[in-house]
Amino acid sequence: MNDYKTTWREKIGYGVGAIGLDLSYGMFYSYLSYYLSSVLGLTEGFLLLITPLARIWDGINDPMMGSIVDSTKTKMGKYRPWILIGAMSNAIVLSLLFTSFGMSGTKLYIYIAVMYVLWGMTNTMADIPYWSMVPSFTNDPKDRNLVATVARTFSGIGQGLISILTPIILPILSSGMETTDKGYSASGFSKWAIICGIALILFSSICVFSTKERHVVYNNDKFSFKKIFKVIKGNDQLVVFMIFAMISNAGWYLTSGTAVYYFTDVLGEPTAQSLFSTIGAVGSALGLVVIPILSKKFSNRTIYQISLSIAIVGYILMFIFGPVLGITIALDLSYTIASIGIGSMFVGQTIFLADIVDYGEYKNGTRNESITFSMKGFLQKMAYTIQTIFLFGGLGMMNYNEQILSGVINSSTKSAIGIICFAVPPVLMVISLIIFKAKFKIHGKLRDEVHDYISEKRATAE
Repeated sequence: MNDYKTTWREKIGYGVGAIGLDLSYGMFYSYLSYYLSSVLGLTEGFLLLITPLARIWDGINDPMMGSIVDSTKTKMGKYRPWILIGAMSNAIVLSLLFTSFGMSGTKLYIYIAVMYVLWGMTNTMADIPYWSMVPSFTNDPKDRNLVATVARTFSGIGQGLISILTPIILPILSSGMETTDKGYSASGFSKWAIICGIALILFSSICVFSTKERHVVYNNDKFSFKKIFKVIKGNDQLVVFMIFAMISNAGWYLTSGTAVYYFTDVLGEPTAQSLFSTIGAVGSALGLVVIPILSKKFSNRTIYQISLSIAIVGYILMFIFGPVLGITIALDLSYTIASIGIGSMFVGQTIFLADIVDYGEYKNGTRNESITFSMKGFLQKMAYTIQTIFLFGGLGMMNYNEQILSGVINSSTKSAIGIICFAVPPVLMVISLIIFKAKFKIHGKLRDEVHDYISEKRATAE
């Protein structure tokens, strides 16, 4: 069977959708914590409580949504209708999450808790079908790698736009008596979130109307938790992937979520984060070139190990030049090195998930793309939970809220922020690398067997 290869128009159209998704991701994972703690003044204890509680629901909701997508059959296809529905819903909730309507006290806590959970649910509606589409484009391994690389490239652009523009745009959009001494306000966050929500809908629409689903396997089984648990339990490599990806992603989320605290509270230069993020975006772009170049000589497994190793080296240098020596320029340049590894790491993870879908069909005889890909969104949320535990656990121990109210951040708290931002991530990545090398086995002969099995099965079906 000759595997269809996607056109560049389709690759670009698909990738554009990731920009919108990551605008929402970036606001949630990189700035929500600071907005809630430093702008609205919510306590660390509340944030430590709501995050794991939301993850309990996500553990039910994410695979449930995956199962619903797997059973969807419309004229538009299996995935694209949900991308549109999810994007529009997530855009509305994102705007509401960053708009407090002047509430305070118990009403504010309840409102934020509800919006927090709804953001996760609506994000899942768009994210699962979006990334689940990767195997449906083509069965050709190299073309599939390229599709994943393009999508991760645009995903990085979305994250980069948030990281680079937010410190600059927030002071411009901010107004009112509640504006902090760093130029941030609740109204500024609200306006910026609305803008990001509109962009999310626009980019998702471009994605939906410029792509086509080809190798689609519809699943007519009725939804059941028993089936979901069976799919997860029956795919040992999915479980391994969940563990090593969650741990490494948590390291990156720690930096992306704590950077605003480091540049705003430690250095007192919030706009300096824009240069830091810009340099990081350059590194991520270079990292996306790593896989196509190295794939000519190395396997995906080896490339992934190289990627994580580069990220670890970059983080060690960041900690030395940042919190230890205080050389900001060297810190920024070190972030380039770390970002090369991180950008390549994320592409590798997307490729592995497509392989894991094929492996599940090879091993169990049934194909469950969306349930499998729902684990990607869930592991990201779990990684964010780990970030929250480290960040707000540390800030709570340092009585950060009291220091914010007094207007003075002490040296111990500044040191803690530096450690959380730059020292903890490489430790997590080393642990992730060890687990990956020891337990992930879809490579070499097994990967070839899986691909041959899938190709022959599709040829027979046609």
